[in-house]
Amino acid sequence: ALQAADQLSKEGIEAEVVDLRVLRPLDTATILQSVARTHRAVIIDEAWRTGSFAAEISAQIMENAFDELDAPVARVCSAEVPMPYARHLEEAALPRVETIVQAVEGMVQVSHV
Repeated sequence: ALQAADQLSKEGIEAEVVDLRVLRPLDTATILQSVARTHRAVIIDEAWRTGSFAAEISAQIMENAFDELDAPVARVCSAEVPMPYARHLEEAALPRVETIVQAVEGMVQVSHV
């Protein structure tokens, strides 16, 4: 996420990274404060999209900060496949800097339309 934020900064897009080190209790206040400042949310999670913390964080944002959003919440998660053992396949399954950057760029374009 930090590498993606650095790359986006070079493109003139400032990204705020919130690193949730603890998921229980979920720091909802920090998440909602970030959404209030940026009016956007891209959630990155190494888990599958289905039933993940990314889904819960997205739900919290939608329930508590919907009116703050300038674009739909985006999630960048792992491919919904068993985690491969081979490094090149593992890298293909996990979220990558490129996919994070694409998600943010798409969100910025949506909010400027």
